[in-house]
Amino acid sequence: MPVRADLVGLKPYGAPHLDVPVQLNVNENAYPLPDVVVDSMRAAVNNHFSGLNRYPDREFTALREHLVTYLNGVNERAGDTVALEPGMIWAANGSNEVLSHIVQAFGGPGRTVLGFTPSYSMHPLITTGTGAEWRHVDRRDDFTLDAETVAAEVARVDPDIVFLCTPNNPTGTSIGLDVIDAAYENCSGIVIVDEAYAEFSRPAASSAMTLLDGRPRLVVSRTMSKAFACAGLRLGYAIAAPELIDTLRLVRLPYHLSEVTQVLACTALEHADVLLGNVDRLIDSRNRMSEHLAEVGFTVHDSDSNFVLFGNISSPARLWQELLDRGVLIRDIGIAGHARVNAGTEDETDAFLRAIDEILAESPDILAERPTSPPSSTAPSSTTSSSAPSGSAPSSSAPTKGTP
Repeated sequence: MPVRADLVGLKPYGAPHLDVPVQLNVNENAYPLPDVVVDSMRAAVNNHFSGLNRYPDREFTALREHLVTYLNGVNERAGDTVALEPGMIWAANGSNEVLSHIVQAFGGPGRTVLGFTPSYSMHPLITTGTGAEWRHVDRRDDFTLDAETVAAEVARVDPDIVFLCTPNNPTGTSIGLDVIDAAYENCSGIVIVDEAYAEFSRPAASSAMTLLDGRPRLVVSRTMSKAFACAGLRLGYAIAAPELIDTLRLVRLPYHLSEVTQVLACTALEHADVLLGNVDRLIDSRNRMSEHLAEVGFTVHDSDSNFVLFGNISSPARLWQELLDRGVLIRDIGIAGHARVNAGTEDETDAFLRAIDEILAESPDILAERPTSPPSSTAPSSTTSSSAPSGSAPSSSAPTKGTP
């Protein structure tokens, strides 16, 4: 096929969808939508069926207003005040389409995009899909970033777009507002802050939205796929200066958000308190996983998300298969000696931890380094290992790569 030369040899994004009892591999919200939300969504959509012969509101006016209301609450709970207005909101079919719109508008052939890896694997795919050049800088061995390093690397590369992800996927680590400011002050391009997992931070951290005033090149991306348990809805959104948002109209497809999508998203936002009610339960599961994995000898990285990255694994591919054989699906994300598991329901968390114990009892060599003394009976909720393998090294892989 006469495919573009820069796409030859690339692999599409994807994760296995296997029919197993415990699916903890793509960072979904493990809890289904509550009945009250389902009933409200059904009633709301029923009122719009007869009008589906008409195109939807291409400016998604009601959705913008709903998102402003929700985000005002987000900032208030973090102790912040941010002046938001509907003209500062963009929405699309998942945050990937939001990011794609931004890179289409400000990237493209002859332009450069910089990321700090390991991070969300769609960032380079979105970049190269527009013809822009992807450049990356490795994070430190503990997967953290500091303002000094980011400032120096951004100044060195002088990119047209910078990607920052906080909490970062697949590591779960967060960055401070000083890191975002350092990136912004050291380039003349767009700085994208991907906050897909922000609702899982405890205590609630200040969003990059607090930096928007006076920074017209800064854009914050979020999603309803994670904390809102609406992955199947496909609704992502961005917050930025009105002039940046206005530019995105140049690259969107006509009427890109369907009437049904807009109605369902508005209804979900009207039930935000109910839908976000399971976030603390998922955080509890995340912390249980972190504590137990640390107790039995794995290294566990701090996480502000709904998943845990853990290391000291002799073969991630082997652990992946051993868990799959026991009906548990996790993710080998291509970081040497590491794997990722997302928080599940209480029962799913029990199943995962039980499977881990069974595997270690049968194959203690799944740990790359065995504990020299019995592990403590009380492990911290998460630990950061300064000797963890570098995020730039590849691992033997399970049948997939990519990081949703």
